[in-house]
Amino acid sequence: MIEIKDKKDCCGCSACQQICPKGCISMQPDDEGFLYPVVDINACIDCGMCEKVCPELNRNIKTKPLATYAAINPDLHVRMKSSSGGIFSMLAEETIEGGGVVYGAAFDRDWSVRHIKVSSSEELALLRGSKYLQSKLGDTFKDVRTELNSGRRVLFSGTPCQTSGLKKFLRKDYTNLTTVDFVCHGVPSPAVWHSYLKESSKNQITAITDISFRDKKNGWKSFELSIESKKGNSKAIYSETFNRNPYMQAFLANLTLRPSCYDCPVKGCSSGSDITLGDFWGIEHVDLSVDDDMGVSLVMVNTSKGNELIQRLGIELKDEEYDLALRYNPSIKKSVNIPPYRPLFMKTFTSSGFSVAYRVIFNPALTSRLYRRIWLLIH
Repeated sequence: MIEIKDKKDCCGCSACQQICPKGCISMQPDDEGFLYPVVDINACIDCGMCEKVCPELNRNIKTKPLATYAAINPDLHVRMKSSSGGIFSMLAEETIEGGGVVYGAAFDRDWSVRHIKVSSSEELALLRGSKYLQSKLGDTFKDVRTELNSGRRVLFSGTPCQTSGLKKFLRKDYTNLTTVDFVCHGVPSPAVWHSYLKESSKNQITAITDISFRDKKNGWKSFELSIESKKGNSKAIYSETFNRNPYMQAFLANLTLRPSCYDCPVKGCSSGSDITLGDFWGIEHVDLSVDDDMGVSLVMVNTSKGNELIQRLGIELKDEEYDLALRYNPSIKKSVNIPPYRPLFMKTFTSSGFSVAYRVIFNPALTSRLYRRIWLLIH
């Protein structure tokens, strides 16, 4: 029976919940907004399947990719709507054109994020672009298995821990499955995100119609969180660069991440994915020929299956050194450090909301006066 004694030991992939033959595991949010498995011990038959599929309990060996590339989607419109170089869209298009389906993260009606299945090019826009909060998987792994057993091609995209969870859930290799994960900084709390949106709506964000965490209108390296809203017949766009927006500041300061992200079980290309995508940060120091500040994808090919798919795209793949990619994107291999102020931030957030927690941490004058007082209260 899965038992979470320390929250850092659960990445929230939901493999345990989806594999349970009795359906006695549910994913429930904690005070920080992260989902954790809760077991109905009266229904549990102690079969041990939940423990066998857990990426935390069954860690893979870290590896290096078979090949490392810099690449861009030749369709500039798609690339501008993508977080980096738009390669995921090309992988998804190839799968759909071959009669397959694609799974990925999309915004829900309330601007939370969940995994969905798409089977048309028109739907791919829903999966495009980074969503900086942890997605809900629901029964996605079960649905993937159903599609695979029917003989259909499947492309699954997700965080490394979600990808590892899927692979362990399936318990065998499928020739018709390709998995794509990405270089992950860590997943922020959905509760923090909704608190930010709710508090922002009181001031300037109402009737949201679109959100982009990686708006490139001022360049890939100076991306912005952009929120489009509608009031009456008029449209407004609220936009701030990542280093000025409060939500992104808290995320990049590692204050809002899931506890397991500070000791990620699947760093170093160990998720079992066929392809790992990311931003090729530092490309201007590595290969100026592909840097136009519109986004460049880092493509790390981990398996022969992944290599076959990436080669079928028929695009230029610039061979790059893995160590250089690692130098400018250490999240490939290393978990972020837990900030000393995280307990203070989260305790303040759960009691008073995002705005107060943000002000406490990012206002030095407030922090110096309140830190010791609040620290004593939470310890």
